[in-house]
Amino acid sequence: MMQTSNIDAVMRTLADPTRRTVFERIVNASEITVAELTRGSGVTQGAISQHLKSLKQAGLIADRPEGRNVHYRADPKGLAPLVDWMALYGVFWRERFANLRTLLKEIDP
Repeated sequence: MMQTSNIDAVMRTLADPTRRTVFERIVNASEITVAELTRGSGVTQGAISQHLKSLKQAGLIADRPEGRNVHYRADPKGLAPLVDWMALYGVFWRERFANLRTLLKEIDP
């Protein structure tokens, strides 16, 4: 069984819509700086930094300092607790699709 504290941290972190947007921007970039994240976001640099701190604590991003800049990138391992949790419901969907397939065959043999 997975550690509930990990899944709770990931879900709590991604529950905030602004933080989710920041995370999505990081995922879509190979690496991105705070200045780049702030530009055009409508959010202050301080707020972006706080969101980055939360994302990093949840294990969703990693950083790489380079001179005066810090580059952020998504850490795929950070989503593992969420993926594991969702996998538990795969059986549910497989059963539903199997039932649908059977029903469709009955309707149109």
